[in-house]
Amino acid sequence: MAYGLSRRALRPKVPLRPGEGEKHRLTSLEGLAALSLDALSSVAYGPEAIVLALVAAGTGALTATLPITLVITFLLATLVISYGQVIAVHPDGGGAYAVAKQDLGPTPSLLAAASLVVDYVLTVAVSLTAGADALASAFPALAPDKLLVCLAGLALLTAVNLRGVTESARVLMLPTVVFIVAVIGVIVVGLFRTHPVAVVGTYQPVHATEALGLLLVLKAFSSGCSALTGVEAIANAVPTFRSPRVKRAQRTELMLGALLGLMLVGLAVLIRRDHVAPRGDVTVLAQLTAGAYGDGWPYYVTNIAVALVLLLAANTSFGGLPVLMSLLARDHRLPHLFGLRAERPVYRYGVVSLAVLAGALLIASDADTHRLIPLFAIGVFIGFTLSQLGLVRHWATQKPAEWKRHALINGTGAVLTTLAGVILLTTKFLEGAWVVVIAVPLLMLLLARIQRYYTAVGEELQLGKVPAPPDRRTGSLVIVPLGEVSKLARHAITAALALGDEVVAVAVQADPEKARALRESWDRWNPGVRLDIIDSPHRSLVQPIVDYVRRVSGDGRQIAVLIPEVEPTHRRYEILQNQRGLLLATVLRARTDVVVCMLPYRLRV
Repeated sequence: MAYGLSRRALRPKVPLRPGEGEKHRLTSLEGLAALSLDALSSVAYGPEAIVLALVAAGTGALTATLPITLVITFLLATLVISYGQVIAVHPDGGGAYAVAKQDLGPTPSLLAAASLVVDYVLTVAVSLTAGADALASAFPALAPDKLLVCLAGLALLTAVNLRGVTESARVLMLPTVVFIVAVIGVIVVGLFRTHPVAVVGTYQPVHATEALGLLLVLKAFSSGCSALTGVEAIANAVPTFRSPRVKRAQRTELMLGALLGLMLVGLAVLIRRDHVAPRGDVTVLAQLTAGAYGDGWPYYVTNIAVALVLLLAANTSFGGLPVLMSLLARDHRLPHLFGLRAERPVYRYGVVSLAVLAGALLIASDADTHRLIPLFAIGVFIGFTLSQLGLVRHWATQKPAEWKRHALINGTGAVLTTLAGVILLTTKFLEGAWVVVIAVPLLMLLLARIQRYYTAVGEELQLGKVPAPPDRRTGSLVIVPLGEVSKLARHAITAALALGDEVVAVAVQADPEKARALRESWDRWNPGVRLDIIDSPHRSLVQPIVDYVRRVSGDGRQIAVLIPEVEPTHRRYEILQNQRGLLLATVLRARTDVVVCMLPYRLRV
């Protein structure tokens, strides 16, 4: 007693179920691997998108790569600070959706939700196709099978995430570390070299087709903004972190911003110094890698790491979208099954839905990155803008300490992201962005219709109100459909006698001889329960019983139908059992208001 034994006895330790406890949640480093690959891997195509836009004005225009990248990095810093505030204000996750719902109202929250769902699905498709492109560059034999490679990668990510986000983070930890070390190594080693060690790819002549003007700079800026997608994923998935969740998520957001900003600026400096222009069969990042490491084994290790991380960057969506869908389900804007979790902390319906939508998009686009890129990043900038506008209103309403400084930061970010979003939309509209302009409102309409349905159901069921006293019914009747006298019949009648005041067995027979034999067997058994035999000349089983139940349910009694069902020991034998009981239960539920019960009888063979 002196050593506290009684206290421990009063608080017995309950074993945790699989998926419970802090060990199944993310640390900061695991969160960086599980939720940041989309943003980090964008260094493989973000700087290249800027170069491809600027080269239209000739190689001399490539000097603008660095200042454009610095503006994008400034925007990145603003977003990181803003989403750190989002994490603190909304620790239950949801990101832009949670902010818009609380501070901007129903319609902006629907816009945020729809745009984020579209962007998450596009993130999976673009990441997988970009990774497949990188693999095809290293291994040309894979080029004809890009779609198959993408679908295989999608299946692998889906299987890993169905096991749990922690397991996916552990799987992704090693390739993430290799990728970060390799890219930072390219920057550091490249800066120490006076000239590129090796040149890869085939020379392509550059012909200037337009002058370096404001429109071209804006187009390059909008293309480079694709490097900012994924910054919001950590704020959407705060509940997946270990305690203290807010501090761990904020720390992960800061690590993401620092690493991404460092890599973007470092690569832009190398591009400007070495005048790196597009070359055939290689990416800009591959050229920078060869310039730093040469064309030996470090070159191949880096390119394989880039390809692998691009393929795995889709994991960001698997960490963020299921949590967002669970919040939408909680708000009655998606089917409630999206809020269900398995034994492990996994929203499996959200994971599977994301995989199905991304797979359909990959098949529709034939895994062509260039067909998907124009759709990319527009949705996420809508979320960026709404989250920061919502925070401005939050600070103005709550007025905590230093609220003006917070509002100034978020207001600046909102102006910048609005400008970037408008530029993205106008420069990429005819290239395919119009699809997003159509898809987002349609998804908003779907979410609103689902919410309207749940509202109508709540009013019909009078949820939240005290109902009238229950109806007093005189007696109850249990109907047991049977085929013959057997141990199964005994099992069913025994259960029925325990449930109701009156029990009647019902059998459907088409053959008079079999009906007579059943009556004789029943009389010999004599269970003390009436047997009604229904004649069915057309050998129909379900409809005669449904008609019988309708006839006897008109006297005001509570009617229950108890359907015995044989269950084999092994699932492989289920196909050998007839499914008439399940069919009868389905029809009774659809056409009557009686209580339908399935009574299992488990076989031993």
